[in-house]
Amino acid sequence: MQKILHTPEGVRDIYNEECEKKLILESNLRKVLNSYGYRDIETPTFEYFDVFSREVGTISSRELYKFFDREGNTLVLRPDFTPSIARAVSKYFRNEEQPIRLCYLGNTFVNNSSYQGYLKESTQLGAELIGDTTAEADAEIIAMVVNTLQKAGLKEFQISVGHVQFFECLVREAGLDEGACEELRELIKNKNNFGVEKLLAGLEISSALKECLMALPSLFGCPELLERAQSITEGTPAAEAVRRLQELLEILKIYELDPYISFDLGMLGSYMYYTGIIFRGYTYGTGDAVVKGGRYDRLLQHFGKDAPSIGFVVVLSQLMNAMARQKIEILPEQGRYLILYRKADRKQAIWKAMDYRRQGKYVELRQVEEDGQQAPLRPDGFYMASGSYAGVIRMGDL
Repeated sequence: MQKILHTPEGVRDIYNEECEKKLILESNLRKVLNSYGYRDIETPTFEYFDVFSREVGTISSRELYKFFDREGNTLVLRPDFTPSIARAVSKYFRNEEQPIRLCYLGNTFVNNSSYQGYLKESTQLGAELIGDTTAEADAEIIAMVVNTLQKAGLKEFQISVGHVQFFECLVREAGLDEGACEELRELIKNKNNFGVEKLLAGLEISSALKECLMALPSLFGCPELLERAQSITEGTPAAEAVRRLQELLEILKIYELDPYISFDLGMLGSYMYYTGIIFRGYTYGTGDAVVKGGRYDRLLQHFGKDAPSIGFVVVLSQLMNAMARQKIEILPEQGRYLILYRKADRKQAIWKAMDYRRQGKYVELRQVEEDGQQAPLRPDGFYMASGSYAGVIRMGDL
């Protein structure tokens, strides 16, 4: 009996004030996405396995929640919204040539290891801009990210931007095999300068390429680093990635959002479907990014539509953790009221509650004992009760 009262590892109940605050935050952030012209879409909680297969480039198969339907098809609880949106767009907007703006809100499910410390079910809110390959589209998405975090009440945060082609172009030019490439990728992710230097010392590549690859773990920070990256890659395919980031920065200056932007050319995407800029949003009070996103220009081809795309997701649990530690309040839209009454005053109490509700107020009704026993008073004269109230109304002679 005790076991069924508990949730499985990696999931949790959200209730009372925490749940109310979460719903208010979701509503507030969704309005930001809608204000940019993004329209809502809902996709199924589970899909066919092929939507999230290895060819798509999302998380590994062992971290998927898999099960079977009656016909024996393998189904998967969605671990990531982007492939689901790509599938839906390829089906319903196959012949659409104009940019498509969609936003969503829902839960994802990742069967990660318990030692990682992450929830296995998390709520995500995000947006996808499909059919636009320009730097203006990149800037719009990042501007929306900044405005979303501002709407949440954050004042101190940074959006760190990279470009996956910077690394990809360098390793292609160096001719690294898959094993060396993966080892180098992990070293760069961990900012392990010594490890990168040691690995490259044993490879037969040009000194210029070695210089570029060894610089990757340290190529992060203020926008001025783009000039350094440009100088060390001049004349190589990797320089094009730097030019794209420079153009992006110029557009973000028009939005007047450049103070929130930093760059990290050693940033490598966790999803293999990313093809261009990638970014993460960081603030203090949480150990992981509160926002993740990037450009994926070839993902929709897997579902039969050739359309460049970019998107992002806000991880609401991480954002709420950061807000709590930064003491940023999520205020309810309306105060909650409690009406206390005896049986003889029932009619008046119900009428008053109905009147308050017509005004948009939240009201609870509670009948007290006939013998005069009632909830004890707080020092301010309100009755003590579970939850917090904007006011307590006592009917009749209470």
